Amino acid sequence: MERVPPSERTKAALRSLLREGGPDVKSDLMRLSVRRVVEEALEAAAQDLLERGYYERRGPEGEGYRNGYREGRLKTSEGEVAYAVPQVREVSAEPINRIRQAVSGRTEELERLAVEMFARGCSYRDIEETFRGEDGRSLLSRTALTQVTEALWKEYEEFATRDLSEVRPLYLFMDGLAEKLRVGSPREAVLAAWAITWEGEKVLLHVAPGTKESTECCRDFFQDMKRRGLSDPLLVATDGAPGLRRAAEECFPTALRQRCLAHPDEEHHREAARGRGG
Repeated sequence: MERVPPSERTKAALRSLLREGGPDVKSDLMRLSVRRVVEEALEAAAQDLLERGYYERRGPEGEGYRNGYREGRLKTSEGEVAYAVPQVREVSAEPINRIRQAVSGRTEELERLAVEMFARGCSYRDIEETFRGEDGRSLLSRTALTQVTEALWKEYEEFATRDLSEVRPLYLFMDGLAEKLRVGSPREAVLAAWAITWEGEKVLLHVAPGTKESTECCRDFFQDMKRRGLSDPLLVATDGAPGLRRAAEECFPTALRQRCLAHPDEEHHREAARGRGG
């Protein structure tokens, strides 16, 4: 196998999941994304300590060297996540150990970053806020923060612009999720689109901030996927949100439409309440 850092192997696994789908894409995506964030941060810290990149050789007077990896583990809402921890020799591993200790108690923040990475990309500030010590100081240098931000932003760009023409959607599912995408901010709506393909795979197609109450916002969301080559599905499933319904009818006029019974809208709740009251 080609000698590559674990963060690159995790990146390849993410790409494979997004391209080929699987039986539990949401759970797998969350775990892999959290792993990717942690491994990128640890790898950047190791490069800072050794003052050279993964593929750069140790100089004749260079201090410290890599000594493989060991496994770390995190408990998340989607189950346990194993990640690779770089080992170093002849230099203090304390910066790496501090990051490990910090992430063990910040799974909620890491999961937020995992969602944001695909919804609109992670900013420098997002990474900096997540990787702060208890004393408020950053656990990563400016160089390391920039390195992690650039790597995760590239992940977002590749996901948000990838070609969807090879996806053959049989069923298209649309939903609006409430997620916290910024530190200290309230939860906000995130639109997510999933497809069940003719081959029977579940594939995540698109994620973006928005509101399912706005027809214009939902229309832009659907049209973005169509511009990238997504063909019309046989059936589109949405909840009862008016904006989402109208946009689906406009953008996929030939598709059958089904209301998602697992996510009834507020109007449905009001009708049910009136029925109970009568």
